[in-house]
Amino acid sequence: MPHAPLIDRIQSIPRRELYFFSLYRVLEAGIIAGLVFSPLSELVGEARDPALGRGVAIAYMVAALILLLWRSERHLPILVFGGACIDILALTLATHALPGVAAGIAMMLLFNVAAAAMLLPLRYGLTVAVLASLALGLEFVWSALSSGAAPRSLAELSMFITSYLALAWLGYRIGQRARSSEQLAEKRTAEVANLVEINELIIRRMRTGVLVVDANNRITLANEAASLLLGDGGSDALAAGLNSMAPELARRLQRWRNGWQVDDAPLQLFPDQPEVQPRFARLLADSDLTLVFLDDTTVVSRRAESLTLATLGRFSASLAHEIRNPLAAINYAVQLLEESRNVDDADRRLLQIIHQQCLRTNGIVESVLGLARRERANPENIDLGAFVRRFVEDYRQTLSIETDSLEAIVPGQPVPTLVDPRHLQQILTALVHNALKYGRLMDEPSRVRLRVFQDGRNALVDVLDRGPGIPEGVAAQLFRPFFTTSEHGTGLGLYIARELCRANQASLEYVPVPGGGACFRIALPGPNGMLAG
Repeated sequence: MPHAPLIDRIQSIPRRELYFFSLYRVLEAGIIAGLVFSPLSELVGEARDPALGRGVAIAYMVAALILLLWRSERHLPILVFGGACIDILALTLATHALPGVAAGIAMMLLFNVAAAAMLLPLRYGLTVAVLASLALGLEFVWSALSSGAAPRSLAELSMFITSYLALAWLGYRIGQRARSSEQLAEKRTAEVANLVEINELIIRRMRTGVLVVDANNRITLANEAASLLLGDGGSDALAAGLNSMAPELARRLQRWRNGWQVDDAPLQLFPDQPEVQPRFARLLADSDLTLVFLDDTTVVSRRAESLTLATLGRFSASLAHEIRNPLAAINYAVQLLEESRNVDDADRRLLQIIHQQCLRTNGIVESVLGLARRERANPENIDLGAFVRRFVEDYRQTLSIETDSLEAIVPGQPVPTLVDPRHLQQILTALVHNALKYGRLMDEPSRVRLRVFQDGRNALVDVLDRGPGIPEGVAAQLFRPFFTTSEHGTGLGLYIARELCRANQASLEYVPVPGGGACFRIALPGPNGMLAG
């Protein structure tokens, strides 16, 4: 597998470290220039080659300044490796020209080798160390040949070469660990930033209102739900403070801070806003910040009602199973008594009442069992207009409609929707049955229409009748379980229909008709409107 180029292998070279490395190179060039051109040159002994010393000092200073000012990011690896090679060449020539400070120059080169190894991959860092060792060895041979005697001992030369190689390895390890630590820190920083954003998003989208209040009751943070619960002044709550925005809530918060008993009654912060149940919690043990949770009591009530109805459904299903057997026995006994010739007309009328009530009770039992056994919705893409047209035709054939009328009003273009056809069949059957039974005036025949239309992304079905309508006080309780205005009704038909609609992410509501009559509207999601769940 071929090795990647140097420019690709180096992931990151800190420019600040490279800048200080370049400054150190300028310092080295300045020291050599000072040894060559200043009066200090007499203190270091006679120069072997004064011209070479002056040329190296000037050239090295110029190169050091160029490398200091060269800031191109694309050439950072080349700057490090090339600069190290220039250091080796210049300091080797300076060592030859100034034999009196050869040991000091060789020690200065130790830092250049170590710094280059820290900033480069291992193979290039060791290459720099090997080049420095070779240069030092060649200079040793050059000096020995030119002067006839070795300027320093082989032991000193060996120690410098060993130091170069060892520092290159240690520098690489230190640089690698520093880069790994930096990358890990950046990764952890990014993860923490992502977690902070996720937490802010979760808090912002929570249905529970969340306020962060300081010791002076200034609101430092409010999520969307809290802003809505604060009414029209929600956007100004941060500046106004809790005392002016919601005095009663501020009073309860102060009582909680003092350790006193807090009123648990729901609180209405603003007119036309739902009541809330406030809860308080300290943000940190040693912090003055307080978290205020505002639970919408309507949401809590709906959840409690849903749990209650679910429990009631399971209990009712068990109870219904126990009722069916004795109820069937009573009904069978009534039928046998009706066939007897020893029953007079008055008793036969009582038997009819018992039989009717048995049928009504059995209807309640069947409805409860059907609700308890309700399966999860399996939505399909259907044409709502064609479905309603087939439903009306089948209903006319299945049930005897003599004087009553049932018709479908369907648009010419398709109305696509996503719904479980079995559930929709059951919903329409319940609504049409109620409309035919109760949507009539006195002894006039019922006239029921099923109107299909499109409203934006939703598909709608209206079940309309021309009956007396539904009083306003009754309309508010239509969908409550076991609520009925008929002595023969079970009070579960509309409740089950709405539950089936909710299972399909649809809605069922009563729409008053100004001209008289009643209208039950089913709003179904479009073909792409249902969420998986």
